[in-house]
Amino acid sequence: MHEPSSSVNPGPEMTPGARLKAIFSGSIGNLVEYFDWYAYSAFALYFSKAFFPGSDETAQLLNTAAIFAVGFFMRPIGGWLMGSYADRRGRRAAMMLSVLMMCAGSLAIALTPGYAQIGVAAPIILVAARLVQGLSLGGEYGISATYLSEVASPAHRGFWSSFQYVTLILGQLSALAVLIVLQQLLLTPQQLDDWGWRIPFVIGGGLSLVALFLRRGLHETEVFSRQTARVESPLRELLRAHPREALTVVGLTLGGTLAFYTFTTYMQKFLVTTSGFSKNDATLISAAALFVYMLLQPVAGALSDRIGRKPLLIAFGIGGLFGTVPLLTAIGRAGSPVEAFWLMLLGLTVISGYTAVNAIVKAELFPVGVRALGVGLPYALSVSLFGGTAEYVALWFKQQQFATGFYFYVSAMIGLSLLVYLRLPETRSTSRIDRDGDRD
Repeated sequence: MHEPSSSVNPGPEMTPGARLKAIFSGSIGNLVEYFDWYAYSAFALYFSKAFFPGSDETAQLLNTAAIFAVGFFMRPIGGWLMGSYADRRGRRAAMMLSVLMMCAGSLAIALTPGYAQIGVAAPIILVAARLVQGLSLGGEYGISATYLSEVASPAHRGFWSSFQYVTLILGQLSALAVLIVLQQLLLTPQQLDDWGWRIPFVIGGGLSLVALFLRRGLHETEVFSRQTARVESPLRELLRAHPREALTVVGLTLGGTLAFYTFTTYMQKFLVTTSGFSKNDATLISAAALFVYMLLQPVAGALSDRIGRKPLLIAFGIGGLFGTVPLLTAIGRAGSPVEAFWLMLLGLTVISGYTAVNAIVKAELFPVGVRALGVGLPYALSVSLFGGTAEYVALWFKQQQFATGFYFYVSAMIGLSLLVYLRLPETRSTSRIDRDGDRD
């Protein structure tokens, strides 16, 4: 059932300075991964016509959103393969591999000719690149969540683990910032449509190499290194010994991930196609709201270290269940960019109750031998089914002339997660990260 742990060299005893460096280096790699991932969504309004012919903009966006969703469907496989690798061979090695895969996917998108040049091969290559990126990101979440939770000091785990979403949001913001600079300062709309959309994917590929360099200097976590044996098959062990915890991760994720992708990746398009703002205004509104949202994550994470993780999750569940429909309706009718900004920020503030603590809650549910897999695989399954399809489902409802149906769908899924939050133990006081059993 177990194998010797001699394949991983333990890192040195972690000093406060070394801990801070480890959290910074791990988080920067996470930022780059999510920049690469979100560049696709941020620039979809421009490159959709390059890969899909036709004059119907909604149909082009549907095709692009479908490929966005396909990339998400690879994430469970990535969560399984990369999570198992991290639990057997180490967090550091797995994080280096994941960022290399993301680099390959970004450069493939950047260099692929459009449909007019190579025909159907263009969308096929686009799909293949997103599959590779999906594998990478499917593993990245579980690995980085596990790494940050294991290197953080026990009294501040909520605060430090919240930086996973700080870097996730910063990656998305960076993609939007590149778009704003290109829109406002460097390129015309026609140039963005023709070739400018390739620039962020080139930048993403280069940044991935920087992240690889930073992660090479990371030490393995002490919690992982001090094991005397490794689990031979993390997946078998997860399903045998921890099925309840795995199902809990699915339940607490599904509503949160759907809400997150609705108010982040889809919102930029929602502001254009429903609220009626220009592409430039929609980008600026999204960027401003996401910046404030990013700053809220450590505040909520630190709060969870004082009052627990469960109250924040329940606050999100109640707010999302009863507030989603009126909030999305109000954003759709917003009369000015300022009004849309405050409404979007209100929704994101509620969602902070989930995003700031969900990584640490999941990590605290599992022992070290299956932690990366236990966090990554069920999370990736939920994100694939609900987060990755959010944009496609929303556009489908819109095409059916029933856009409000999507609002009720989001509310219902948050309601299901709320039932899980109400039954969830307070993981701050029952955390498995420091249990003696993790030393075996």
